[in-house]
Amino acid sequence: MNILDPQGPIGAADKTILIDSVAIMLAIVLPTIIAIFAFVFWFRAGNTRAFYWPHWTYSGRIELVVWSIPTLTVILLGGVAWIGAHQLDPAVPISGAQRPLTIQAVSLDWKWLFIYPEQKVASLNTLTVPAGRPLHFELTSASVMNAFFIPQLGSMIYTMNGMTTRLNLQADTTGTLQGLSSHFSGDGFSDMHFDVHVVPAQQFEQWTTGAAGASQVLDEQGYQQIASPSINHAPVVYRLTDPDLFNEIATQKIAPSKGGQAGVKGASPLPGVADAR
Repeated sequence: MNILDPQGPIGAADKTILIDSVAIMLAIVLPTIIAIFAFVFWFRAGNTRAFYWPHWTYSGRIELVVWSIPTLTVILLGGVAWIGAHQLDPAVPISGAQRPLTIQAVSLDWKWLFIYPEQKVASLNTLTVPAGRPLHFELTSASVMNAFFIPQLGSMIYTMNGMTTRLNLQADTTGTLQGLSSHFSGDGFSDMHFDVHVVPAQQFEQWTTGAAGASQVLDEQGYQQIASPSINHAPVVYRLTDPDLFNEIATQKIAPSKGGQAGVKGASPLPGVADAR
């Protein structure tokens, strides 16, 4: 999960912003540190050449330097953040010759469900994507608020109960990456991670074909079973028989889990959780 080893265009852009921001901040931090040591050395008690002005009170030149350098630093950092925030808007599609692959992600207690509506397959705690093809994620939470993050692909984004967020990513090289929940969400939070298998396009087609013939079926009844809180759930591949399952979860036609219900207006809090209203 090394963010300095990006495997896609969004991750690479995030790395550039991070390095540029650190370089801009070092432009004021390093001279300040050097000046501190220089002052300590020059004005030490044993330096007879050091001057002392007992009646000095103000210098316009010093004020200009003291205020202009931090101001320029803030302007540069703000510019980098502002431009990057617009260029890397999670909802902006990634340009490419291939049509984006739609993946619907649902954060549960404490696992991740991935639905491929066009391929009519789904997977739990494992994500398989084709290399070089834009990925269009639609995300929601069936429980409390969470955060979806694949560090080497970039752009962490939150998942919220009763809402849908969108994220566009792309993986350029084959291999296995790591994804995780980056927002505390309860007892099983620390184990809420998943493998991201980036495979060639032909191998991805083979995977979806095999998954479409899986013995385990994902429909509303099957979803209710996996929605129950559990920790360290083994990866599973499903045959999707309800292509509208994600919309039913996001619009709460399927009731949220207990964690999500505690945040719904008028719902009772979980046992042992104080009502903060």
